[in-house]
Amino acid sequence: MALHLQKTVVLVGMMGAGKTAVGGALARRLAVPFLDCDDEIVKAARLSIAEIFERDGEPFFRQKETQVLRRLLSGPTCVLSTGGGAFVSAENRAMIAHYGVSLWLDADLDLLWQRVRQKANRPLLRTENPYETLRKLLDQRRPCYEMASLRVQAQAQFSVEDTAQTLIDRLIAAGLVEPGETDQAAGQ
Repeated sequence: MALHLQKTVVLVGMMGAGKTAVGGALARRLAVPFLDCDDEIVKAARLSIAEIFERDGEPFFRQKETQVLRRLLSGPTCVLSTGGGAFVSAENRAMIAHYGVSLWLDADLDLLWQRVRQKANRPLLRTENPYETLRKLLDQRRPCYEMASLRVQAQAQFSVEDTAQTLIDRLIAAGLVEPGETDQAAGQ
């Protein structure tokens, strides 16, 4: 049975929550495009996110993030992964609510740390105490993430596919994914 996505699903949450991996699996299962806002920023700037932060600073990056998010949201229905700080912006939250539905992939601090501690491509964690920086970011951003339309708790023991299925179940329950005929059945 085919599943039809009614609105763009925008995955929000902290770095390391699994937005990119789970988003890709979700998009495949729903047969819609998967877009990663950070990847689109990198393509447009021809610089890594770390290089953008270093050269132009976080405020410039956030401005570009909003521009790219606006462009992606105005396109066809898809699954869209955002950077960890994108949903902090009231302007971004309003755009997401207008064009799609926000889904917070919520992961606890220990799971986030396990996933990001060895990654050098996280510019906000280039501090003397990256664990404490991650904790503070999570504490600061949590009230914004709590404004998301839907929430799914990330679990360390769940595979990417298990988590994608949980998201599909949540989207079906919210009326955002509807079962439909398969392409073969529709052509008969």
